[in-house]
Amino acid sequence: MRREILFELSSPYRDDFRIRGYHFGKGEKAACIVGAMRGNEIQQVYIAGQLIKKLKQLEKEGKIVEGKSILVVPSLNPFSMNIGKRFWAQDNTDINRMFPGYNLGETTQRIAAGAFEQIKDYKIGIQFASFYISGDFIPHVRMMKTGHENIDMAKDFSMPYVVVREPRPFDSTTLNYNWQIWDCNAFSVYAKDTEKIDEEAARLTIESVLTFLGRQGIIEYEASVTRESIVVGEENLFNIKAVRGGLFRPLVEVGEEVKAGQPMAEVIAPYEGEVIETLTSEKDGRVFFIQDAPFILEKTLAFKMFEE
Repeated sequence: MRREILFELSSPYRDDFRIRGYHFGKGEKAACIVGAMRGNEIQQVYIAGQLIKKLKQLEKEGKIVEGKSILVVPSLNPFSMNIGKRFWAQDNTDINRMFPGYNLGETTQRIAAGAFEQIKDYKIGIQFASFYISGDFIPHVRMMKTGHENIDMAKDFSMPYVVVREPRPFDSTTLNYNWQIWDCNAFSVYAKDTEKIDEEAARLTIESVLTFLGRQGIIEYEASVTRESIVVGEENLFNIKAVRGGLFRPLVEVGEEVKAGQPMAEVIAPYEGEVIETLTSEKDGRVFFIQDAPFILEKTLAFKMFEE
């Protein structure tokens, strides 16, 4: 393993800003793996660190394929992570809305430009992503339809689901989109949680990434995961929102099958303790996402589901 400072900015406060990379193997730029992009992505940086630990062991055993190299970047935003803030501390901008970056622009544009220069030429890009609303997901691989997507390759992760969606205008400034435009096979991996560590989801994600790297001929790895991924179009996901606001008490779990009319969550009046709304689905489906905040606001997303 070789450690490297990929990008650095001087700072007037405390230490300088540094993005660290961990290299494994030598040769062709085969795969780049990016962990946390935002300051609250605790699960994502944890998975990246545990993956580095696994790759160190595999490299010791001579199981990085000759002529292939892997780069792991645990965090692109260590400053925000240090203070527990999701976006850039000074101006609340999102680094993952700044790619491919601009090296003469605002701070987050320069960070994106500096990072992208180091990672854009890898043949495969994997990002441990999080959703814009705090909550739990079914672990899955997500990719955009840019004309460069490779659904068959996404299935090589052997994660339960592969979600494919049409890009929206703001996606043109994300890492995943720009990786694809630079002819990189890019995948966003969602590992169930964001602001807390889920050991089981982390284990599944690491196993899936190692399985994928093995199937691409980048490492020698005996896969223990052999499931066939189910491909879901994002247009097939449907939302369930709370009409009333209050304390949120879910009655089902991520991945659970739900029948039409089955109670899925209760909204409770915080002062009087009464159930003021019971959330149900109008059709049968499987729970794909549950928001995990203790309070829910009126007309706010509570669940995402899909029909199998």
